[in-house]
Amino acid sequence: MNHKIIHTDQAPQALGPYVQARQVGSHIYLSGQLGIDMMTGELPSAAVDQMMHALLNMEAILKAAGAQKEDVVKTTVFLTDIDHFSGINEVYAAFFGEHKPARSCVEVSALPKGALVECECIAIVEDS
Repeated sequence: MNHKIIHTDQAPQALGPYVQARQVGSHIYLSGQLGIDMMTGELPSAAVDQMMHALLNMEAILKAAGAQKEDVVKTTVFLTDIDHFSGINEVYAAFFGEHKPARSCVEVSALPKGALVECECIAIVEDS
């Protein structure tokens, strides 16, 4: 089975010893993305803004893999405060539109760089 590392400069680089994404056959596994604004290199202060940037960063990695957000079948969202749930849902719904991947949302005690939100996903594309 074909294994391929996916990398792009259009999304934040991995913060540790892992890759942005790995494609195995038709499955693309994206590492968790923080909501780092690629224009500033900083995390916005609001959870909803971090969520939007996390999704845009995911989209850039998907594009580097030859995929798009409509290929996403599963996401996991990590929040440091479950009170941000409704706000991130609005951003998430606007981003994915009519396409609705399966999703888990988990409250965690902390995220790297003091982030409020992190999002990872799995996408399925034509095997290359």
